[in-house]
Amino acid sequence: MNKMTLLPLVAMSLAVSSFASAQTTLVIDSWRSDDKVWNEKIIPAFNKHYPNIKVEYRSPPDMDASKWNGDMEQRFSQGTAGDLIACRPFDGSLALYQRGLLKEVTEMEGMENFPSFAQTPWQTDSGATTFCLPMASVIHGFFYNKDIFKEVGVNEPVTKADFYWALEKAKREGYLPLAMGTKDKWEAATMGFQNIGPTFWKGEDGREALVQGTERIDSEAYRQTFTELKKWANYMGEDFDQRSYAQAIDAFATGKAAVYPAGSWDIMTFKGKVNMGVFPPPVEKKGDACYFTDHTDLGMGIYSKSKNPEAAELFLKWMTTAEFAELLTNEISGFFSLSNHFFDVKDPIAQEMMSWRDTCDSTIRNTAQVLSRGEPNLELEVWETSVGVMAGQLTPTQATEQLQKGLASWYQPQKDSMKKASTETLYCPPVQ
Repeated sequence: MNKMTLLPLVAMSLAVSSFASAQTTLVIDSWRSDDKVWNEKIIPAFNKHYPNIKVEYRSPPDMDASKWNGDMEQRFSQGTAGDLIACRPFDGSLALYQRGLLKEVTEMEGMENFPSFAQTPWQTDSGATTFCLPMASVIHGFFYNKDIFKEVGVNEPVTKADFYWALEKAKREGYLPLAMGTKDKWEAATMGFQNIGPTFWKGEDGREALVQGTERIDSEAYRQTFTELKKWANYMGEDFDQRSYAQAIDAFATGKAAVYPAGSWDIMTFKGKVNMGVFPPPVEKKGDACYFTDHTDLGMGIYSKSKNPEAAELFLKWMTTAEFAELLTNEISGFFSLSNHFFDVKDPIAQEMMSWRDTCDSTIRNTAQVLSRGEPNLELEVWETSVGVMAGQLTPTQATEQLQKGLASWYQPQKDSMKKASTETLYCPPVQ
């Protein structure tokens, strides 16, 4: 069995605070609709230690995470946000901290259980201040229907040629090769662009080069990424532009589709419904270095205007323990604890995706840190260009040029890279 993660650490002791002798109610606000697990597993485990602290987990009522930011802005303005708030990584949560909406937790007991790379997404740029507890990362890849693969006579893809052959065979047999749509836009960017892109821009090295301005987003690596997405459109079926995320899930869950471009967060979605396997982003040829996205996705912070700050900190401290880390990873399969605690990972698909860390290089989504702080927002621009390329409305070159122009309009390192490129283009070496 695969294990989480680095070094075993002794779980912190949990001493009941004297204030908790009376009933206290905490509210957790999250975009994740994991209510069942929190209500039936996680909160009862916490209440074994703190029976007098009632906890309510509040997620979007219609399971539409896209509305969560707007809902939270309204709650912040009214002072009705939860005591604990789920934190997206990097710039989104940093903006909340800078607005005074999240409490600092830099020196909170239990933070030592998280390595520096895990804390970085919820720290100020200097790294001096931490404002959310690291919770979990998610991994990108591809789920496939083992029964369909067996029926059409293909194996789990390793190379891009394998991948397209599997899609072609599924298409010929009447299956939807790729269960994906572009109606919700983020899907094309997250499970498309950010899934296969690291293979072309060489993972973390390429991401950092983009931040530093030593690499441009109109380079060949990004054109190649969009070229692959353009090919995908041939295997996404009719009217894929009208297919929602929920409809793509349904197509794969009901056995109509062969491959589902995935995030590990959907492991539980298909559990018990599909005889499912998983593979990482294909490479050009066997033996090539492989890359995948292992994105630090989820944290938790204390609302600065919480009416129950002591109880909120107690809950957050409990979240630093091995008990919580194991519950999170095994009850919400596909969310991998970012702590150093050591325990078994039970789900076989989660185990397989974790094993890629031993054989491939990982990175985070390249729009997450710094590059989406300005306007136009790079994250949203990648949504639009990914959809545009798949729809045939943009060529891969036009897509990369649009992204580069937008980024260089406000981000100085990329603005400087444009000037450098212009100078190099105009330079004519002397005739020898």
